[in-house]
Amino acid sequence: MSRSLKEQYLFLKLRATRDPEVFGKLYDIYVDQIYRFIYFKVGRKEEAEDLTGDVFLKTWQYINEMGSEVIDNLRAFLYQTARNTVIDFYRSRDQKEFVALPQENDEEKLPVEIIDVKQDLVEKIELASDLEEVKKALQKIREEYREVIILRFVEEMSITETAEILGKSEGAVRVLVHRAVAALRGEVAQKSLLKNQTYVR
Repeated sequence: MSRSLKEQYLFLKLRATRDPEVFGKLYDIYVDQIYRFIYFKVGRKEEAEDLTGDVFLKTWQYINEMGSEVIDNLRAFLYQTARNTVIDFYRSRDQKEFVALPQENDEEKLPVEIIDVKQDLVEKIELASDLEEVKKALQKIREEYREVIILRFVEEMSITETAEILGKSEGAVRVLVHRAVAALRGEVAQKSLLKNQTYVR
């Protein structure tokens, strides 16, 4: 049974039974993905582990209180819960950078050439460069840019899935991805330039 079919089967079984063992199997499928998503956002292993645990606990409590039948897409629900959990974490720590993030109100109005952004990212940023440098560069760009890059290129989600998790239209997500890739590319290029200048000295 393929992973996708297994996920669908287990989710249907969970909706029918609310069996904790079935939820445990789904946990095994999704835990690494959710941890990675959170880790890229908080940057600290221990906190990412704690928050990942919170995400699955909240999801299980929600299923028991509301019923899994109210969840159409468990994977998207887990990522949405992870986003909200990280936001709550930063708010509780009085991290002002995470509150009142600037929004792009005109995203859908902008004419954007639809290109294969994933290939563009690979070619222009060149993942042959140190992964740690890319991770550092991610921390320098806007949170909404960092988030969409993680979803599209780390978690390899489709535009449709990303739009569902972010609560945006697919057109808005395409624009956001385009801007996010440009911002990340700029940060990586700047770091490379500074590194080269250091070597010249």
